[in-house]
Order: sequence, then C-alpha cells, then structure tokens
Amino acid sequence: MQFKISESQLQILIFDWCHVNRYRYPELELLFHIPNGGYRNIATAKRLKAEGVKSGVPDLLLPIARGGYHGLFLEVKTKGGVVSNNQKLWLNTLSEQGYLTSVAYSFDEAIGVIKKYLEEK
Repeated sequence: MQFKISESQLQILIFDWCHVNRYRYPELELLFHIPNGGYRNIATAKRLKAEGVKSGVPDLLLPIARGGYHGLFLEVKTKGGVVSNNQKLWLNTLSEQGYLTSVAYSFDEAIGVIKKYLEEK
C-alpha cells in the first residue's frame, strides 16, 4: 500500500537522511531550506514579501561548488506535483547563472541528485 506524503514531510525525510549521512558527506551541514511556500496570514505574507521573499525560488540550496557549478538548487515535489511557470523561470535563470538545478519527485530521486552532485570532482 502506498501513501501520499506532503512536500514538507518529504523535505523532513531528506534532512533526516542528511543528518544521518553528515559524516560521509560533511558538506550536507550547509544544505538549507528556503521557506518561500506554505500558508501565511496576510500580515506575515506582506512582511515576508517586503523582506524579499520571491515566488518560485527553489526549495533547497546546497552552496557547495562541484563539477563546475556554483551550487545546487533543488525543487522538491511529491509524485504528480507540478512545477509552476515561476519555478521554471527561477530554475532556468539559476542554471544560466552557473548553478545545477533539479526537480525531484520522490525521496530517492532527491537523495540521488544530492549524492551525485556531492560525488562530482
């Protein structure tokens, strides 16, 4: 039986994996979530927008240079999730600026992207 998890739960699993594997990949300590999504009340949403929150920014950033890239931006989606036009624009623009960008639709896919990136020479 399969069950559907939220993007939030998927990201928590990714960071749990990072915590367990931080000795193998010490760079994982620098991976962080960019909290642009989620429900906010109107006052909080307005304040965050004034502080610079921007729609479409990918969920995770690993600011480690590897394989000729400045870092890795990762958008996390659950199975069947849709990448918005704003997200596509951000991913394309960041790619043009020298970052590896990727969209992962499962835990295994996200971990695979992270591991492959970290193992680049």
